Parts: sequence; C-alpha cells; structure tokens
Amino acid sequence: MILVTGGAGFIGSNFVLDWRAAQMSEGVVNLDALTYAGNRENLAALQGDAGHVFVHGNICDHALVEQLLATHRPRAVLHFAAESHVDRSIHGPGAFMKTNIEGTFTLLEAARAYWATLNGPEKDAFRFLHVSTDEVYGSLGPNDPPFAETNPYEPNSPYSASKAASDHLVRAWCHTYGLPVLTTNCSNNYGPFHFPEKLIPLMIVNALAGKPLPVYGDGQQVRDWLYVKDHCSAIRTVLASGRLGETYNVGGLNEKPNIEIVHTVCALLDELRPSAAGSYTRLITFVKDRPGHDRRYAIDARKIERELGWRPAETFESGIRKTIQWYLDHPEWVLRVQSGAYRDWVQQQYQ
Repeated sequence: MILVTGGAGFIGSNFVLDWRAAQMSEGVVNLDALTYAGNRENLAALQGDAGHVFVHGNICDHALVEQLLATHRPRAVLHFAAESHVDRSIHGPGAFMKTNIEGTFTLLEAARAYWATLNGPEKDAFRFLHVSTDEVYGSLGPNDPPFAETNPYEPNSPYSASKAASDHLVRAWCHTYGLPVLTTNCSNNYGPFHFPEKLIPLMIVNALAGKPLPVYGDGQQVRDWLYVKDHCSAIRTVLASGRLGETYNVGGLNEKPNIEIVHTVCALLDELRPSAAGSYTRLITFVKDRPGHDRRYAIDARKIERELGWRPAETFESGIRKTIQWYLDHPEWVLRVQSGAYRDWVQQQYQ
C-alpha cells in the first residue's frame, strides 16, 4: 500500500486514478478532508475497487494518521494535501498556516515514528514524498533564467510562504532524523478535475456560461504550464528512482502569458463549442491586479531529465485541447462543484 494525502483534490485524484490504473497490485489509502476543492466524485471510477481505501479525515489529526500508518503499513507517504489558491490565502491566510505547515509537521512526525518501527528491507524502502510548488522561489524578471533547485526561496504570498515553510520542515526531518524524503516543486498544473477557481477552468466554465472572463492587470503574467497527468508520471518516477533528500523541479516546458492562455481557450471553444453570440473573446474583461502578483514563473527541469529520464509527454497544444474536451464532456461535474459558496467567492474576488 501507499498512503496519499489530499487524494480527492485536483492533482491528488489524478494521481490516485493513474496509480490504480498502472499499479493494480499496489493499493492506495486515500486521506482527504474534503474541503471545498476536495471531491469524492473525482474518484467515482474507483467505486468497488478493493485496492482503494478512502478515509475522510484531516492531516492535522495525529491520532488518525498514526492509526492509518499502523493499520495499513504503507511503503510510502505521498503528501499532496494543501491549501493552494493564492487569492484565498490573501483573504484568509490562517487556513494555509494550519494545513500547509501544521499538517505537514503532523505527517512528518507520524511518519518518523512509523518508520522507526520498520526493520530491514521495509525500512530501507520507505519514502516520504512531499509535493510542492515553484511559487516558493518567488518571481522572475523577463530575462532571468528559470528556477533551478538551487534557487533561494523568496515566497511572496501567504500561500507560497506556507509551502516554503513545509519544504523546510521536510528538509529538516531528513537532515536531523534521517527520514527518507523526496520533494518535488512543480509549475502550474492544468487538466481534468481542476476546480474552477484557477485560471484555465475558470475561463472554460465562464465562457460556456456567457460570463465575463476576468484577467488580472495587463494579463502579461507568465507561467510554465504542466499537464496534470505529466506531473503524476513525474511523481511516480521520483518515488521509484529519486535520490533521498533531493528536490526535483517538474515543469511543462510551456512558458506563456496569462492573456495568451485565455485567447487559446477562447479559440478552442470557438472551434469545439461555437457560440451564436460570436467569439468567446468578446467576454475578456481586465480587472484590478491582485496584491503581490508574481510576474513570471519558469521551471528548469533539466535535473529530473538528466538523473531520472523524465520529460513531459504533452505539449501545451495537446494538453489544453484534452482539458477543454474533458470539461465539455463533463458538464454535470462542473454543475455540481459550482455551489452557492463558490459563486459567492468568484463574485467577491473578481467584482
């Protein structure tokens, strides 16, 4: 077994689904608190799968984590669970401090105690893989080289500061206690099951509903876009072959400004689901920029390619088409995740 935290969220659920499809002999204990972005419906394909054990609970609950480790005796902990939306961290940073810092600390302590009970090959094989973000490195200038694993940490939002703190905890538990850890820092993910508060799913959902497509500032903020299933394959690769204590940056090799992403989404929707009112670009609306908005992120992913042989399989063009088609094919999923609370949040954020 492996223990996955946050396995009903966007990246976590994609990882669990891919893992069960590729590793039918190895099960998953899936711990998720089911906050607004965690969704059991993402895991519907695993209904009746005895190799998937879902547990509704919080990573800050030490007794629960301890009990899951003792009962299921996983060979690895893969830590996806996090509060991850920058805008929400600006409005309410407390939840980010609790989940991303206290939750990671709780997991590390429980994992350390469990690891100490193992012997021989079981102890040698155990891994704690921490999934983090490129935002811990801060912001890049237009001509700066991409973030490498050796870049200093310069987080600029409550979210990225909380993730930077969690990265430091993981490193410290490795160097102080010898816990066999691995860390991945990824660029912006996109793909199926992405909660529609982030840029790409928000543009898709709003366009189909005929609502404004809100773009912060001048829309020239640059991100490196990584298809979520490529990210999942990178994590599997790092878990299998990564050097203990090391960090691996995972990028999609797709640096693009936000406004280009929005135009790409509109063009594909014009092709796949044309609107009688004309091109979806008519809905683009520029709104006030958010506080402390990082201008550019870019990932140098040469280390993971050089050491482990991983590269993304999808181009942005192939990945974004698959993503938009998934949303067009799953309108019922979109409808169910758009609760009243979510609509109120979008109105507050982009008014």
